[in-house]
Amino acid sequence: MAEVARAAKMRLATTMCVVAFDHLKPAVAKDSVQVVLSDHHYWGGLQRSRLFAGICDIFELGLSMHSNSHLGISLAAMVHLAAATPNHTYACDTHSPWKHEDVVPRALNFVDGAVAVPTGPGLGIEIDQDALAALHRQCLDCSIRDRDDTGYMQSIEPSFQYTCPPLVISPGSAAVRRCCPTSSRRYRRRYVVVWHSH
Repeated sequence: MAEVARAAKMRLATTMCVVAFDHLKPAVAKDSVQVVLSDHHYWGGLQRSRLFAGICDIFELGLSMHSNSHLGISLAAMVHLAAATPNHTYACDTHSPWKHEDVVPRALNFVDGAVAVPTGPGLGIEIDQDALAALHRQCLDCSIRDRDDTGYMQSIEPSFQYTCPPLVISPGSAAVRRCCPTSSRRYRRRYVVVWHSH
């Protein structure tokens, strides 16, 4: 990407080449990318994503946010994170507008490409228990148990190897309890612009 960046007239963004903290140093040294798309699932949660945002700020990297196939719980976390990150200056992407089912059907509405930051307790959303039960039943019935991006990529490029292991945090861990923002008073912005990707 550094070679492309030198020839490009615009800033380059990625959510594929810089996906872990140890990728930042070589990316900055080579000026490979100028905008990095964070993903709170891959960067270690909300607090680690804020740490990542601070590093991007130091090195004057633009910051956006990537998402993929998430439900409203994840979108709410993404919206809160973006609102609480002053240097998050590029629009987020989301797959939410293409979802037909969700466990948070009424909480997050897109108006002119933006989502208002929920103001209720926790993430500001309520989970529809019936929708959760229905989606859980679909998950059990579909027989797919593991996401296999590597297998999919190898169907296109047989030599592809995934080199960044996912971070696994148990739902009840202290890390998860610490990373959930609970008050909208700390946010610098009330609305987060979300770019509809793909």
